[in-house]
Amino acid sequence: MKRFLIVVDMQKDFVDGALGTKEAVSIVPNVVEKIMKFDGEVFVTFDTHFENYMGTAEGKKLPVPHCIKGTEGHRLDKAVEAALEDRGYTPVEKVTFGSVDLPDMIALAAGGNEFTIELVGLCTDICVVSNALLLKAHFPEAKISVDASCCAGVTPQAHEAALTTMKSCQININE
Repeated sequence: MKRFLIVVDMQKDFVDGALGTKEAVSIVPNVVEKIMKFDGEVFVTFDTHFENYMGTAEGKKLPVPHCIKGTEGHRLDKAVEAALEDRGYTPVEKVTFGSVDLPDMIALAAGGNEFTIELVGLCTDICVVSNALLLKAHFPEAKISVDASCCAGVTPQAHEAALTTMKSCQININE
């Protein structure tokens, strides 16, 4: 059985940058430990925007430039980057909340074998839930889980609401 860990958007702008929160900062050690102990393949998503961000649909609803490609805010949190450095990972750039490419990348990496998927990262109520639901739609029989201790939402209430939504959609929530 193959195992995949999806590290969602653990980028500077979401941890302690433009959209950072104390909750995001607080999960970094848990995410680092998860990465270091995980026995399987790791995929890392990168929220990726460009200089025209403010003119995009997202930029009009969330007028805070963030994760602009080529900036420090687009980079991974330094501790997360260090944990990933030695083990290797597959980067997945995405221009919206969920990656439409990730399911195909997982299927290719699985090579026809059964697999499990675990997600961690930011933000629980936006990109984590979006990717979890996309993966569940593509792989309805796969065991998909989210480690709540390695996730943070825009607010603690939004985090809890997203966990409830994912649980309702038969995604396992590990505390």
